[in-house]
Amino acid sequence: MPLRRVTPKVLTQSLRSLERDGLIKRTVHAQGPPHVEYELIPLGRSLLGPIAVARAWAEQHWEELVEARESYDDAARLGHTG
Repeated sequence: MPLRRVTPKVLTQSLRSLERDGLIKRTVHAQGPPHVEYELIPLGRSLLGPIAVARAWAEQHWEELVEARESYDDAARLGHTG
């Protein structure tokens, strides 16, 4: 099940939120072609372990998740949710 594309606006909003929450650092480089770099700072790096656990769980239960989503969507199309 592919992820939807992220628009530049949504990406910018997400990065700003992560910066505001103290998870990433934004550095603007004016030399050469102007560009911006983002890096995880210690608080953000502290999330790598829990995210790896969540990813492993999702991989282990992927088929169940897809089946649940399809079942829900089928019921919604028939008007049986709620």
